[in-house]
This record gives sequence, C-alpha cells and structure tokens, in this order.
Amino acid sequence: MNDLTTDHADHALAALRYQTAARDLERIVRNIAARYIVQQVPLTWRLLHAVEAEALADLGFASRHDALMLGLFQRPSALPYPETDEAVDFGTSTALPAVFAFAVSAYEEAARRAAQPPAKDAPLKRARAWGD
Repeated sequence: MNDLTTDHADHALAALRYQTAARDLERIVRNIAARYIVQQVPLTWRLLHAVEAEALADLGFASRHDALMLGLFQRPSALPYPETDEAVDFGTSTALPAVFAFAVSAYEEAARRAAQPPAKDAPLKRARAWGD
C-alpha cells in the first residue's frame, strides 16, 4: 500500500513538473513570436524552426528544468517538417510538437485580435516618455 502511495505522489510530482515546464516554454515561445507578430512577419516554416531553436536554447528555460524534462520538448527527428518560406499549414492536425503548437496558437490569437473591431468605449492610452 505504501508503494502505491509513493508511486502516486511521484506521478503527481512529475505531472506538476511537466506542467510547469510547459507553461514556462509557452511563455518563452509567445514572447519570441510576439517580436515577429508586431513586425507583421508571417509564420513560415523557416520562421517556425527558428522560433523552436531559440526557445529550446533559452538559457533561463534550461536552468529552470532538468535535462530529462528539456528532452520531452525536443521534436523527434522522425518528425521532419519543411524548412521553406511557405506559410505554415498543419491542416486539421492537432498532433504538433509543443513549440510549434505554442507559436501557431500565438499567431492565431494575434489574427483573431486583429480581426476584431476596436471597442467604442475603450479608453485611449496616453503615451508616456521613458522614466515618467
């Protein structure tokens, strides 16, 4: 009985560690994607690979999570994707590597926001100089 309790606790801890790492990686990918979204750079296969490489090479991410956890987010080499300047299209597939899924989600969210008309009652933001 004690082994079952320990196994359950180990699984729960592993799941929590994975969720924490996934949220961390998602934040990193969204920040990287935001730089390109602001510049209105379309999401191409080549850019997607660049975002993936930058996110997985993030020193903060690597220092917060152990090598085993980092390996879970590496795209298997058996899953080749194009490295072209064509627009990314996964069709109806929902089985994406984590970084790809986070980047595509960030671009889709930005497209939805851009398609929405501005709210009429939204207060205008006042520009501030640095240091104010």
